[in-house]
Amino acid sequence: QVHLVESGGGLVQAGGSLRLSCEASGLTFNNYAWGWFRQAPGKEREFVARISWSDRDTYYADSIKGRFTISRDNAKNTVYLQMNSLKPEDTAVYYCAARRGPAYGRSRPYDYDYWGQGTQVTVSS
Repeated sequence: QVHLVESGGGLVQAGGSLRLSCEASGLTFNNYAWGWFRQAPGKEREFVARISWSDRDTYYADSIKGRFTISRDNAKNTVYLQMNSLKPEDTAVYYCAARRGPAYGRSRPYDYDYWGQGTQVTVSS
């Protein structure tokens, strides 16, 4: 059974940083591309970042480009989202997601096969 467990969320002031982690089990980590999504209250789930299985391809939403970095550690079965220069509008529940197959062009929630339970990020002004 596949499990994705996010951690690292919390409350931070604007301009601060957080690093989210997503540890996976029950799948062959290296065979999957990974994405981070977020969902604010009353809004649809939106794409944040993705990384390919080979670690060579990363892609970011315009709203966070230059502030967030996605990375993966295949030895630890973990994908990360480093978030810097946080803004109040970054407040949301953040989800990691796994996709078996190429990541290129895949930025919709339905492109991903497995999801974590989410971790809350709150940025105060």
